[in-house]
Amino acid sequence: MTPEKPMGKTTVCPLNEFQAGTTVRIVKVDAGRGLKNRLASMGLLVNADIRVVRNDGAGQIIVGVKNSKIILGRGMCHKIFASFC
Repeated sequence: MTPEKPMGKTTVCPLNEFQAGTTVRIVKVDAGRGLKNRLASMGLLVNADIRVVRNDGAGQIIVGVKNSKIILGRGMCHKIFASFC
């Protein structure tokens, strides 16, 4: 299931459900302190705008944060919740 941008409503979904080319804003990270710190060190913080560069539906997801590309495992992406910008 791939979320579509609704008119006037904010949809919050795990990061792995967004298609490539979509720009999203991180709303919540539902993880432990270790993973939150690791993601924060890569620039993946709440209210950060990121772009989904690649999401093939299986395997890793590549996201663009500022001027960097980061490869995330699908398990990590299940814990990052985002909405359309």
